[in-house]
Amino acid sequence: MASKRNQVSDEAFYRLEVKALWRYFKSETLAFWMITLYLFTEYVRPQSIMPWLDFLPWAQVFLIGALLGLLIEPKRRWVASPINKWLIIFFVVILISSYTAFIPELAFKNLEKYYLWVIIYFLIINIVTTEKRLIIFLSVFLLASYKLSLSLSYSWASRGFSFTSWGLKGPPGFFENSGELAIQMAVYWPIALAFVLFFKRRVVRWKKWVLISMPVTAAMVILGTSSRGGQLALLVQFLIRYAKNVFRPKILVTISVVLITGWHLLPAEQKARFEESGEDKTSQQRLLYWENGIEMANDFPLTGVGYFNFIPYYETYYRSDMLYDNAELAHNIFVQVGADLGYLGLIVYIYLIILSFKIAAIARDNTKSCEGIIYFIAPATNLSLIGFIIAGQFVSVVYYPFFWINLAVVSCIHNISFNSIKRTRNLK
Repeated sequence: MASKRNQVSDEAFYRLEVKALWRYFKSETLAFWMITLYLFTEYVRPQSIMPWLDFLPWAQVFLIGALLGLLIEPKRRWVASPINKWLIIFFVVILISSYTAFIPELAFKNLEKYYLWVIIYFLIINIVTTEKRLIIFLSVFLLASYKLSLSLSYSWASRGFSFTSWGLKGPPGFFENSGELAIQMAVYWPIALAFVLFFKRRVVRWKKWVLISMPVTAAMVILGTSSRGGQLALLVQFLIRYAKNVFRPKILVTISVVLITGWHLLPAEQKARFEESGEDKTSQQRLLYWENGIEMANDFPLTGVGYFNFIPYYETYYRSDMLYDNAELAHNIFVQVGADLGYLGLIVYIYLIILSFKIAAIARDNTKSCEGIIYFIAPATNLSLIGFIIAGQFVSVVYYPFFWINLAVVSCIHNISFNSIKRTRNLK
């Protein structure tokens, strides 16, 4: 396998030549094939688009294949990361909270919504261990997201950028709801921009324009989703990304043009929704969820009301604060974790976020001298995480793929950056 991979020249690979990328992919291990196919299946959901494919649980099949492939690899090494143990600690907190839950059987029924992400995380970090593997893995992530952003931005443009109460919606799965779709776009566009910055001088012109269209169409989808949280996340991400260069005339003009264009594209109804924030029925219900969720955490500071027990506990003790027939999740990632798992779980969750920022910064420092792909990807993962956190203040997406896949990518770039340093030292 290694000799076949060596036949793919670095020059062709980094020009993103399809034949070179395909030859490299074919020469890779079973584990890498399977984890890449899992990512494609999870994000594209081809079985939902073509029902005739829906005769097997493909995501689970590819995960099992990735695990088996990893186990049979002769030179397998366990990848260490500061994140690893804290994911396990968070699972222990979830187990304790499940045992003490308001309805324990409901908690245990939902355990797979977390432990599957732990399995996926460990598979990714132990398989995606080289820069080229990382590029192909992230390319699949970008192409899957681009399929959504291109088709949905075209759909929004074709209807004259008009407003609909449901916004834009993705395929069945994690991104079907407009709010979750907006978060996926907020996570995706910084990674796409990192690819633009790294590959723009390496690829032919049409490929560069395809890469540039990725963050552009992602931003269009966020504007078209009617998700106030997603749109706020996009604005903050954009300002943070260009904060250091804001006083450069070229950057200042670009920022002004983008903001004016974005505001102009927003339908009048969407602008009215921002003006009504805090006063409309949806906002009032969310405020009640937050207020009462904080009270739950205060009443049960160690273990919360129980993993995935927010809804039944709320419907039992806060029925007078229900503006709709049924209660929903807390509509805030921190309130969701704090109410369900108590302050113990919330502290671990926040520490995982801090670790992600810290480790990405270390990976960037490790690759500053060579300015390889990781030098551009590392800050992009942090920008993606910022988008997730901001948009996550308005929806309940703790156990969606956004954060857990981001953690896996961060651990990958951390591991690859240190391996690069070791090789450089050995050459000396």
